[in-house]
Amino acid sequence: MTALTGSAQPGQDPRMRPVPWQRMAWVTWRQHRLMLAGVVAVLGAVGLYLLKTGLDIHHAFAVVTANCPPRCNSRQQAFGILATQYSSGMPGMILIAGLLQVVPALIGTFAGAPVLAREFETGTFRYTWTQGFGRARWAAAKLALLAVVVVVVAGAFSLVFSWCYGPIIGLPRFSALGSTTFDLRGVVLAAWTLAAFAIGALAGVLIRQVVPTMAATLATWTGLALATGLYLRRHYAAPLVTSSHNVAPSAWVMSQWWTRGMQFTSYQPASRFWTFQFIEGGWLLALSLLLIATTVWLVRRRAA
Repeated sequence: MTALTGSAQPGQDPRMRPVPWQRMAWVTWRQHRLMLAGVVAVLGAVGLYLLKTGLDIHHAFAVVTANCPPRCNSRQQAFGILATQYSSGMPGMILIAGLLQVVPALIGTFAGAPVLAREFETGTFRYTWTQGFGRARWAAAKLALLAVVVVVVAGAFSLVFSWCYGPIIGLPRFSALGSTTFDLRGVVLAAWTLAAFAIGALAGVLIRQVVPTMAATLATWTGLALATGLYLRRHYAAPLVTSSHNVAPSAWVMSQWWTRGMQFTSYQPASRFWTFQFIEGGWLLALSLLLIATTVWLVRRRAA
């Protein structure tokens, strides 16, 4: 008489050979391809709009630069002329940037939250665990593939936005570190998108119902984003303080006060843009990996 030895993941027959990772990726793609196509289609449509808008802005800046009067000997002065000539379009640009702040939240809500929550709500996970996937491998394969796709799409969208708004970054209402555009440029947009996706995945395991999971994801992401923008980001580096009135318009002015008849300004210079980007992107990446690892662990440990 012989006996099978060795351990198997819960829900997995030890006599069954594990399904290869590439097969698991194929199944994940087949199962979620419509959702991914929707994300690409929506961001692609917005990207086309930004492309058209960016062409107009770049053309206007090129005209201003080419016809700049002799006294206009710096890019900042060209900015001032552009702001005067393009003033009617500035409120619309601010509104567009504000609306685009919700892109990571929408991806996390509609792409991240249902990934595991729908499986638990419908009960299809029980069938999946009998097919040689294993709980942990099943969760890891789904989350890894989908996370990579949404991060790549968000990164591409960030490049389009940065190019579109490039000529007007540095104007008073478009500080490089201001919340209007900072969250949509560099590595931060992809990092926030990954964080929203990870929050949705973890909420799906904890709540196991799609609609409540989507609501919890949106609320959690919103709270984290507000806490970061209103409090945490300003402490990434000690602000500079000056009594000069000639603070660059591209700087992020944090506070102003009067002491002994002199006005002081606390600000973060625009030169710290990439420092702030990597700090915020770094802790968001660490948080996302922790949330995804916790999700996989919970899937492995929780009873069906």
